[in-house]
Amino acid sequence: MKTKRLVLLGVLAACTMVLSYLETLLPPIFQAVPGIKIGLPNVIIVFILYRFSLKDACAISLIKVLSAGILFGNAMTLLYSFSGAVLSLAVMFILKKTEQFSLVGVSIAGGVSHNLGQIIAAIFLLQSAQIGYYMIVLAISGVISGTIIGLLGAGLLKSTEKIKLFNQIN
Repeated sequence: MKTKRLVLLGVLAACTMVLSYLETLLPPIFQAVPGIKIGLPNVIIVFILYRFSLKDACAISLIKVLSAGILFGNAMTLLYSFSGAVLSLAVMFILKKTEQFSLVGVSIAGGVSHNLGQIIAAIFLLQSAQIGYYMIVLAISGVISGTIIGLLGAGLLKSTEKIKLFNQIN
């Protein structure tokens, strides 16, 4: 079973990379507001958090952040992405553990906290608290993208419920 689990996680890691690449091909959502993305690879991260474990979600998220940062970004985007991913995963794990929120609710909190993590990193790196005002726009985009990612993640989770391989891994 360990081999199947590892192979499955490897395939899911590859899926995050494909989704990261596809997202680079999409035009900006709002031309006037730079940096806003849907976060398509996060569908896989949320799925792993629910279907596998926090440890697995962290590992795949780290692989995604490093690979996408190296392939499609630069040192700054890597740092911002890492900051957002750490805070997002922590918040999503805590909310999931409470069992008080749906997967979509957890994903929304993840989207907003990902943006907050990036803003915190930017404030420290650029030494300007004024960047914090950008969080107003990013909170709105985090709710919208978190909803989309949550709905897709819930659909993926539901569609794999009856697949024997996914049910044997835990």
